[in-house]
Amino acid sequence: MKRKGPEKDLFISEQLKEAEFNQELTEKMKKNIDLLFKYKNAFATDKEPLGAIIGNEVDIILNVEKPYPPLLRRPAYPTSPRAREALEAHIKELMDLEVLRKVGHNEQVEVTTPVIITWHNGKSRMVGDFRALNTYTIPDRYPIPRIHETLTQLSQAKFITAMDALKGFHQNVLTDNAKKLLRIIVHCGIFEYLRMTFGINNALSHYQRMMNTIFPEEVSEGWLIIYIDDIIVCSETWESHLTRLEMVLQKIVQVNIKISLKKCHFAYSELKALGHV
Repeated sequence: MKRKGPEKDLFISEQLKEAEFNQELTEKMKKNIDLLFKYKNAFATDKEPLGAIIGNEVDIILNVEKPYPPLLRRPAYPTSPRAREALEAHIKELMDLEVLRKVGHNEQVEVTTPVIITWHNGKSRMVGDFRALNTYTIPDRYPIPRIHETLTQLSQAKFITAMDALKGFHQNVLTDNAKKLLRIIVHCGIFEYLRMTFGINNALSHYQRMMNTIFPEEVSEGWLIIYIDDIIVCSETWESHLTRLEMVLQKIVQVNIKISLKKCHFAYSELKALGHV
């Protein structure tokens, strides 16, 4: 137990400082911070920035058989020197996170998607042009919650904690079939996604279904709101809030989701969530 003292102090002083806490909590309430230390593995760190969610691999089912239409084997887009430099930086980052891997020259490649670089306020973003792949993907109609119904649940709570899965899509592991379909082509080669990425049909539906499957009772009882990668715990009393928060964190650790502390807001009476207060 003695060894946990410094570890706990470090967790509170270094990691938890990134989160937001309701400043109106009493000192007694603030001591319940022990609960978060107990489930410290729920939170992303520099050493473990991404989870690999257990038991919910993402597949992509096409409505065409092999050999695939030529439209699914597309060449790389022409890029400027500036865009090439940005592409290489993004690819390196994703490979370091084990989100991408380079496809070997002896591997059979049947589907390739070009990517583009977009710029906003001087910052670049790598975007896959998955329009062709999406055209041939069988759609998943799983419903996404309606925001106005979610806000009604929030309005009835006295304590609200909001958490966000860090790079949520990238925590979804792909099936071998999906990996072969999610290959991007750029000036420096072909790369394969090992995790789900943005711009794919059914990505939102899969994520919502997955989260609802992980938290079925909590969602049906109405005190847990899941909106894609937003996780919101609602309670009318402090005691029930601690109990519910522990239940959620326990499952988060079990399935290996990693939460971004920078986007955590703990135990507020009201909160800006989903773009609303």
